[in-house]
Amino acid sequence: MNRLARFAGFGSNDHGQIDRDDVAPAEAAAAGEHAMAEAAQAIADPEGLREPIIAALRQVHDPEIPVNIYDLGLIYKIDIANNGDVDVDMTLTAPACPVAGLMPVMVKDAVKTVEGVGEVAVELVWDPPWSPDTMSDEAKLTLGMF
Repeated sequence: MNRLARFAGFGSNDHGQIDRDDVAPAEAAAAGEHAMAEAAQAIADPEGLREPIIAALRQVHDPEIPVNIYDLGLIYKIDIANNGDVDVDMTLTAPACPVAGLMPVMVKDAVKTVEGVGEVAVELVWDPPWSPDTMSDEAKLTLGMF
């Protein structure tokens, strides 16, 4: 029952009090329908998040290299679940990279800025090892490797 109906006295007993047995099921059903509609929206198109996630990753730069981590080829995998949760596998240019502890946090924070993204998990992987072959042509051009 909506608030206007309650205000007008519908659903009340002889003493002007609302009969909770009549109201609770209707409100619970409405709340359940609302939650189901939100869930349906969240899983409508998880792949629609891919490009905004990539755009966010392109804002993350290795402090030692003037190219973003996506074009450097440091992002190996982006898995997007139906509920918007994202798993990212990434690597670094070298295992002894001085930002090894910071870079996954930077990636997680960037991905979390994308609207519609749920939980974000970033895993640092070393297989296959990174090589300049994984870089985009734009990154190679920026670094004078063409």
